[in-house]
Amino acid sequence: MQAWAEGSRRAVDATLGGGGHAAILRGLGAQVLGIDRDPDAIAAARQRLGTDAVEYLEASFAAPAALAAVAEFHPDRILLDLGVSSHQIDTAERGFTFRPGAPLDMRMGSQESGAGSRGFTARDVLNTWPTARLIALFSNYADERRARALAKEIVRRRLNAPFAISDDFVNAIRAVLGPRSGPPDFARLFQALRIAVNQEIDSLVAALPALRDALVPGGRLGVITYHSGEDRIVKNEFRDWARDCICPPKQPICTCRGRALGRVLTKKPILPESGESAVNPRARSAQFRVFEKAAPGDV
Repeated sequence: MQAWAEGSRRAVDATLGGGGHAAILRGLGAQVLGIDRDPDAIAAARQRLGTDAVEYLEASFAAPAALAAVAEFHPDRILLDLGVSSHQIDTAERGFTFRPGAPLDMRMGSQESGAGSRGFTARDVLNTWPTARLIALFSNYADERRARALAKEIVRRRLNAPFAISDDFVNAIRAVLGPRSGPPDFARLFQALRIAVNQEIDSLVAALPALRDALVPGGRLGVITYHSGEDRIVKNEFRDWARDCICPPKQPICTCRGRALGRVLTKKPILPESGESAVNPRARSAQFRVFEKAAPGDV
């Protein structure tokens, strides 16, 4: 992370969280624009960092206002950390945990305005989505082989009583996956539910090209993912951007841009070291990829 950030003068932390990454960027001498859809995160980061060399914006990184602000900032570094902050997980009433009694909320934005999630919650997903949509959710976002059975179990249970707290979803998972199911299964399926509530995949797909374009020539976009689907999107986007030609293989004449937009600096994702995972178990699934935008001399 520090090697990626060195030399930065103007950096965007587009998923500010508690301000840890922004603190590193500022410590290396960068002016920082911190963006987060969670007002609690903005407040925590502001208390930690103050306003010296840091600007704040409450918005999803994919929101038009955020993308416009990033473009106007002319950054040489942009960071996306697509995980959930420790504060969000540890605040039980936010509903990001499968600990007993937690409400099924999971909205990352303002709970009053529904910012970033159009207002619907994890309860709404489990209580209103049709079977086919639930199957797609658990299959695509959790790689769950028993997605169909789980979706049917959820629909069956909600006819008797609506899903309200984490225990309701955990019990449905156990009913399908069996008594040996445990925290890894709960974490994977709760994560899928969170991704759906906050439309995280759609936001990532929409934002990546705009963030790339906002970088100054030679600037770097770094993305930390914790989910195989998100990592696949980032890997494929970075790979396509680094190709000179993206026309179909059998097309006789090149009609695309005809040049690479930059280069991938991470042939394989950077993984956390064992010591880092020991200190922070939540980082164990993190994967960090970096793309460097082409400079004039590279074209």
